[in-house]
Amino acid sequence: MQYTIRQMTIRDYDPSIELWKRTEGMGLSEADSREAIMAYLERNPEMSFVCLDEERIIGTILCGHDGRRGFIYHLAVDAEYRGRSIATRLVENSLSMLERCHIDKCHLLVIADNELGNHFWSQSGWQRREGLFLYSKSIT
Repeated sequence: MQYTIRQMTIRDYDPSIELWKRTEGMGLSEADSREAIMAYLERNPEMSFVCLDEERIIGTILCGHDGRRGFIYHLAVDAEYRGRSIATRLVENSLSMLERCHIDKCHLLVIADNELGNHFWSQSGWQRREGLFLYSKSIT
């Protein structure tokens, strides 16, 4: 079966957030509001993608960079469509765009108990980093 992958726009927000809400292991916060996602897409044009089965969004990836390193967020594929290389194709699209921007390394965060996500990334050739700690602070 053929699926279409295209750049994500803010018009994709409603079906994307619904997919994220029903994706196990996905962490959502205020940073996933419509306004925040719109700002992210504007700051990182042509980096994020959706996969469609006809008009239905069945996969997403948010991607951007800070000029040095790329970052991937919210790789999600509808449970009904998993195992069809959709996630791999979405990642390849985003990494290709990072490469065009001369970004040579990409990072991502996976919640520790997200077995599905951790399995996907390790099986896809990504290396889990040891010796790093993530610190966060709310500033609002």
